[in-house]
Amino acid sequence: MDPERARRLLQDERAEVQRLLAEATAAGRQDWVAERETGDSADPAQPLTDEGVNNAVAETLRDRLAAITRAEHRLKNGTFGQSIRSGLPIPDERLEADPAAELTVEEARSQR
Repeated sequence: MDPERARRLLQDERAEVQRLLAEATAAGRQDWVAERETGDSADPAQPLTDEGVNNAVAETLRDRLAAITRAEHRLKNGTFGQSIRSGLPIPDERLEADPAAELTVEEARSQR
């Protein structure tokens, strides 16, 4: 994959994940506030459940940002597009779908 194309894909992915993380964080704060408010609630545990879900989503998004950062380092080091496990090339189609991919499809399947 062309390094400039890879850079743009990673920048776009980073911007999207940061946007989603900001939304999840804001929603988590709202749920935290709602959980501490008093009032009528059909299910008083619902705000806690929502807060937990938002926290889990935020953690997943932080993990995704870390993967993007690692991909940016590989791009800088000239190893972008190669499996971190085997060094085999990762097809451009996979990188288009997931620019932070670290493994080939076969390696990722065997990891599950």
